[in-house]
Amino acid sequence: MQTHFQQSRTFTGDIFHTDDIQEWIDMFLYACRSRNLALGTVEFYAKKLRAFIVFCSAMAISDVSQIAPETIRRFLIVLEERNHNPGGRHGHYRALKTFLRWYENETERVDWRNPIGKVEPPIVPLAPLDPVSVETIKAMIQSDGQNGLTNARDKAALLFLLDTGARLAEFLALNKEDVNLITGTVQIRSGKGRKPRNVYMGEKARQTLKRYLRERRDYNPALWNGKSGERLTESGLRMMLRRRSARAGVCVPSPHDFRRAFALERWRAGVDILTLSKLMGHTSLQVLNRYIKQAGEDLQQAARQSSPVDLNF
Repeated sequence: MQTHFQQSRTFTGDIFHTDDIQEWIDMFLYACRSRNLALGTVEFYAKKLRAFIVFCSAMAISDVSQIAPETIRRFLIVLEERNHNPGGRHGHYRALKTFLRWYENETERVDWRNPIGKVEPPIVPLAPLDPVSVETIKAMIQSDGQNGLTNARDKAALLFLLDTGARLAEFLALNKEDVNLITGTVQIRSGKGRKPRNVYMGEKARQTLKRYLRERRDYNPALWNGKSGERLTESGLRMMLRRRSARAGVCVPSPHDFRRAFALERWRAGVDILTLSKLMGHTSLQVLNRYIKQAGEDLQQAARQSSPVDLNF
């Protein structure tokens, strides 16, 4: 990704000669790259802040010093009017907040107050996030009775996604050397925010993966191959999910639905929420709470089984 700043400007030693929003956002993105932030993170900031630049241009705002709390509030309202969902609006807010705080620290201006401090972030409803059901995964596994490398890969991938809770990008980036087929330990090297972690397969998932790898006759280091023998891509994985779902007669799950199922099933099996958040690579419990919030029946059953009155009277 190249920004306007990278294409047309170089540092001169004096970065305070301008208050232009575009130039400062370009410098902010440059600073993000110099910190070695993940490319996806830099692209996220670039996309969200680009929308803010367009908004400011329409409002005849060109300098950072012209940004007021009302400017930010109006920007968030415009996003809502353009049918951005609460999560999307919150993403724009976070990007703008990060940029303005960076600008504040970078300039150390005593004649300027950061306007973001007076603007509350959009409220994001904690709506339940539905996982793929275990019954659906079983139907997808049984939907192709034929043998062969592709079928072995599909079964191994479906069980792996459910048993490890790996994110899509993490799953696709795995190499064979990242997996210990004896212990079932999987090293996620490319976790979100460049934070590595270990995840774990159970016995059945491990054995299914071993059978798939035994059938491989290639030297590709990738753990998951496409039909062409190259590393499996996102489109290839989604195509597999559509194919198996169609044959099983079930709704097509997304790769992330397996991650939600992992969270719910592990929680039902008794894994505490802090351990679960570490297994999933979360830095906050907020998203995890959305994954397990829909388990109303589980909560009802737990409440009935642990009633202090029923147990003591």
